[in-house]
Amino acid sequence: NIIRYFVDTHKVRLTVVPFDYDLEANPSNIPWEGLFLSNGPGDPTMCPQTIKSIQYALELETPRPIFGICLGNQLLALASGAKTYKMKYGNRGMNQPCVDLRSGRCYITPQNHGFAVDSSSLPPMWKPLFINANDLTNEGIVHTDKPFFSVQFHPEASGGPLDTSFLFDKFVGHVRKISQPLVLQNGLAFQQKAYKKVLLVGSGGLSIGQAGEFDYSGSQCIKALKEEGIEVILINPNIATVQTSTEKNEVTPGADKVYFLPIRPNVVMDIIHKEKPDGIIVSMGGQTALNVGVQLWNSGELQKAGVKVLGTQIPAIEATEDREIFSEKLKEIGETIALSYSATNVQEALKAANKIGYPVLVRAAFALGGLGSGFADNDEELKELALKAFTTSNQILIDQDLRGWKELEYEVVRDASDNCITVCNMENFDPLGVHTGDSIVVAPSQTLTNREYFMLRKTALKVVRHLGIVGECNIQYALNPKSEKYCIIEVNARLSRSSALASKATGYPLAYVATKLSLGKDLVSIRNSVTKTTTACFEPSLDYCVVKMPRWDLKKFNRVSNKLGSSMLSVGEVMAIGRSFEEVIQKACRMVNPALDGLGGFESGLTSDEIPLEDQLRTPTDTRLFAVQRALEEGWTVDKVHECTKIDKWFLSKLENIARMRKACVECGDINKLFSQNGYD
Repeated sequence: NIIRYFVDTHKVRLTVVPFDYDLEANPSNIPWEGLFLSNGPGDPTMCPQTIKSIQYALELETPRPIFGICLGNQLLALASGAKTYKMKYGNRGMNQPCVDLRSGRCYITPQNHGFAVDSSSLPPMWKPLFINANDLTNEGIVHTDKPFFSVQFHPEASGGPLDTSFLFDKFVGHVRKISQPLVLQNGLAFQQKAYKKVLLVGSGGLSIGQAGEFDYSGSQCIKALKEEGIEVILINPNIATVQTSTEKNEVTPGADKVYFLPIRPNVVMDIIHKEKPDGIIVSMGGQTALNVGVQLWNSGELQKAGVKVLGTQIPAIEATEDREIFSEKLKEIGETIALSYSATNVQEALKAANKIGYPVLVRAAFALGGLGSGFADNDEELKELALKAFTTSNQILIDQDLRGWKELEYEVVRDASDNCITVCNMENFDPLGVHTGDSIVVAPSQTLTNREYFMLRKTALKVVRHLGIVGECNIQYALNPKSEKYCIIEVNARLSRSSALASKATGYPLAYVATKLSLGKDLVSIRNSVTKTTTACFEPSLDYCVVKMPRWDLKKFNRVSNKLGSSMLSVGEVMAIGRSFEEVIQKACRMVNPALDGLGGFESGLTSDEIPLEDQLRTPTDTRLFAVQRALEEGWTVDKVHECTKIDKWFLSKLENIARMRKACVECGDINKLFSQNGYD
């Protein structure tokens, strides 16, 4: 990948020589204008010939640019007169946080080294360039007067991430004698405002799409605020929550005052006039809190009262909520959303639908859980859906139909200093067309290639930075399963349902960290809540699989369809953790329905003998998973099931493993016999 960067990206002539090539004698008479020191294994002191050549290059009267990575960093340090040492454990992995000492920015980097440069031994005119945010070891050096620099990590790592690939631009710029921009801190760390009293807007009563997840985020928010010595005023009419509980302890300290009042703009303003808080947090209470915050900001009442919105600012929130603004913002950075138009009346909706072409997705703007949404195949269906959507919002969205594409999302955290990380990525078991709240969700993603994963990660960081999000948000994608074509579905500039899932799946407290960031702190200074010593500026790496499975209560109601679509119907969900997908999908089935002993098809009793199995597969319902399993148990091929459901073949192959194992166990008939055949007592 180093060669690709130089030859393909930067179009330079690159000559590769052995480690012991005598640069001073230059026996092959190779012309060179810059020197690159590549990576390599082991102790750098075992390369005296290389060090000798580097020393020659350092002492040239007219300096030529030098750039080293990994072992190259250690060799450049030794050539300059510094020392290296053997580390106790070394730094290995693709999620090592490194701080650029010029700007204070922290980058996630791939590393694999057991030796390091001793920063205290650097001679005059040499300074540390990067340090590790966790153990504070040296991660790069730079000459203060000449174009010599190196880094300990791998900015070129083909596995990714490639956040620091700009270092190649800098080096090639030096070689071509192009003036390089000055990199400095933004100074925001010195502009932090001290807050004494903050108003937290809760999510209100429980509803589909807005329930216990926001109690979790609100409770974490209160905990973070209390740690900073801030008085917390909470408005939340729901008495059945942890955040409104009168029982206080270190884990759930509780708010100083709780108002059990409806979350309405006028009510919130009455509390503001009475309590006179310094700031208000509207990103922890779902869409209800967000809508109230937007209304109060647009009316000018928050500004008049001198109350600052903490975290992501209202203009950025509106940019994610208003489809037209969102589309324009993405165009500015070369990204696209699914073809979409907004409408304020039925005629505009019809015009938009015919411009896109049927079928289309109709949904209400500024709504949660896909409220009032659905797919329309013709003008009549569109009119019916549009009238329904206009009852919940004065603006509706007509979107391109992308059913069958993969649906993915990334949880992203960004601070005011522009440090930006992706904490968790998740993949829907069902293809696009089923609301995320009604789909089985798997974390981390299982079917993406490494290239696809980092392509979407890079886009997520770019979009979040451009929008100016401060705190936590999530970005949802549709990815064509037959190519690398993708489009952005939406960005939620707030804590969402999936944020609670991501927090518990990874152990990364998103709401807690987002609250600290909204107060002006940076990611590097916040400590990892698990280790208490390392930084929160890291991307969790999971060696296990997590599944979220929804629960429905549709059978409680007569004449209610169990078909799943773009409007959320589930009333709860469970989370299962295990070493394999086969393990977690069965754990989840047992938790959702205690009557089940795992994932079975016919034996589950949840499939129909009256409806053709193919019809049960083609129509997304609350029992389709069991119909899929029944088909596999009856000998359907993975390809045939995929053709009916568009569920990724990787997931189907895992379900086929379960079907085969179940069949083998049943045929064996004796558990002791089964164990003995596998070599167990």
